[in-house]
Amino acid sequence: MTDTTDTNETFDAADSTDAFDATVYYDEDADSDYIEDKTVAVLGYGSQGHAHAQNLADSGVDVVVGLRENSSSRDAVREDGLRVATPVEAAGQADVVSVLVPDTVQPAVYGDIEDELDAGDTLQFAHGFNVHYGQIEPPEDVDVTMIAPKSPGHLVRRNYEHDEGTPGLLAVYQDATGEAKQEALAYAQAIGCTRAGVVETTFREETETDLFGEQAVLCGGITELIEAGYETLVDAGYSPEMAYFECLNEMKLIVDLMYEGGLGEMWDSVSDTAEYGGLTRGEAVVDDSVRENMQDVLEEVQNGEFAREWITENQAGRPAYRQRRLAEQNHEIETVGEHLRDLFAWADDGEDDQTAESTDEQPSESEKAPADD
Repeated sequence: MTDTTDTNETFDAADSTDAFDATVYYDEDADSDYIEDKTVAVLGYGSQGHAHAQNLADSGVDVVVGLRENSSSRDAVREDGLRVATPVEAAGQADVVSVLVPDTVQPAVYGDIEDELDAGDTLQFAHGFNVHYGQIEPPEDVDVTMIAPKSPGHLVRRNYEHDEGTPGLLAVYQDATGEAKQEALAYAQAIGCTRAGVVETTFREETETDLFGEQAVLCGGITELIEAGYETLVDAGYSPEMAYFECLNEMKLIVDLMYEGGLGEMWDSVSDTAEYGGLTRGEAVVDDSVRENMQDVLEEVQNGEFAREWITENQAGRPAYRQRRLAEQNHEIETVGEHLRDLFAWADDGEDDQTAESTDEQPSESEKAPADD
């Protein structure tokens, strides 16, 4: 299938600024008429699923949540005032099917519901992995879209309840009806994303940048950098506690500054000594060889090598995954951190915010989905 947003198709937007390469849509660009008379099936009731379903319902959209018959989340759905059915039943009732179960189980779920998709229906995702890499091949007579909030689900819900928004992504992979983008924008409005801004992208771009970011920076790169710094200090004779504080604990403080105001905010907030040291020594650590390695990681994402490896790993029962995860759990920095965090006054603050909606529709320890699923 062709990702239709790779074309030069345009769409009116009230606020399109030269500051962005991509188009950004807001509330005034969305028309609720495209979704208000439709039924949306939300498959899954984990972090994203519960937020989408509740926000849609509060926006006046007819919602049915699709969960397997023995799901322990069914009671939670009913307590939240929503209808619940099996995934097949939910898809059969719906005009829009939003697939919000983990990547690794999506192909099997899609296989169950595929026959319930009628011409003109919409198959929607929050991450493009399975469509982009051919694990799910939708029929040609349905719209295929993506609305992906760039935030954990509990914040998507909280922001909506506070009349605030969560930035999101919009992509159209297949436009069978000619109204795929308008409907996706209406969905984004109903869950609160257009309040903050929705950036237009493609399934390919979202999938490949997401995987690269996770592997090279957010999950892979940063943990390796932290552990390398910790080990360097401990091997040089410094205490594990000091190494933990300097290489892991303070990372949050620095990232918070970057999040609030970019790299400039961080440089302006740290000491001149820290700024000079960072500016002059950072490139010695992240040198050209690191950038070349990042290019290799990106190529494996682009050519599908990582996707094939991950699919095969799941089919084999995840032996390498489990081994690497166990090694990570047994790293000394984890033991040191566990003891030190007990000293922090804020250790129990906001516990309800940090514990996500851990239902059985969330990936288990042995079936974890990628970070923004």
